[in-house]
Amino acid sequence: MKLPLALTTLLLLLGGCAIAESDLSAEQAGETLHLPADHVAGGLYTRICAPPRGAPPGRLVLINHGSPGDPAIRPAMRPASCQSEAVRWFTARGHLVAMPMRRGYGRTGGAWAEGFGGCTGADYARAGQETARDILAATRAMQARPGTPSGPAVVVGQSAGGWGALALAAQNPPELGLVVNMAGGRGGRQGDLPNNVCRPENLVRTAGAFGATARVPTLWIYAANDSFFAPDLARDMAGTWRLAGGLVTLRQMPAFGRDGHGLFFGQGGSAIWGAAVEAFLR
Repeated sequence: MKLPLALTTLLLLLGGCAIAESDLSAEQAGETLHLPADHVAGGLYTRICAPPRGAPPGRLVLINHGSPGDPAIRPAMRPASCQSEAVRWFTARGHLVAMPMRRGYGRTGGAWAEGFGGCTGADYARAGQETARDILAATRAMQARPGTPSGPAVVVGQSAGGWGALALAAQNPPELGLVVNMAGGRGGRQGDLPNNVCRPENLVRTAGAFGATARVPTLWIYAANDSFFAPDLARDMAGTWRLAGGLVTLRQMPAFGRDGHGLFFGQGGSAIWGAAVEAFLR
């Protein structure tokens, strides 16, 4: 499947993979299946990537993708390859990685559920909670599988996936141990204009509401040249989360490539975020 360069770039920025499933080797594809979820007919299409033999024992890690603003892009999204840099960073350290596709994306069925209702109202709480619903279902399904590491999971989310991970932290489910928020948020780059966020005050306010009930440790990572959520906005969200009582470590990284929003999945990105994540997972 050949995709236009602009579409490929956007998919990578948002944590989706533009490579067709048929183009992946068995090692790159890992195991793909539909994880059962009571609210999703047919389940959540997921790629599972196992650590190499001899790796130290690790945890279950759920990596969660972003959301393009153009609905036409969603069906083309696929989980990242097991050989992608970000995934290999986790599997090399013994972690079992699962990458679920949420409702309305890729091969997962059902209607898209993560809309925030437009700029006027910008209901970022509801959008995050719907994302969290799918993440929690995938986490529970993975934890029920034989061979999955025991104990609470590490949930990593990029962009909208990061926002959903924070919404899940606000619920404090026992299945959740740690959250890594990679450039998380919603409503960014409206009209395809950099740093044009729809009702940023709503985003900050909702971060505080999530933080008021969250008791799970969270690590937030944003690059200096993120075109969706600029450094000042990231600081405001994290500060509101902290003031509300949430546990947060904010790491603001240097500029990365042409757009720091793609730091997590970008080539060479793990050299920037890896040390912070490794310290957080200890």
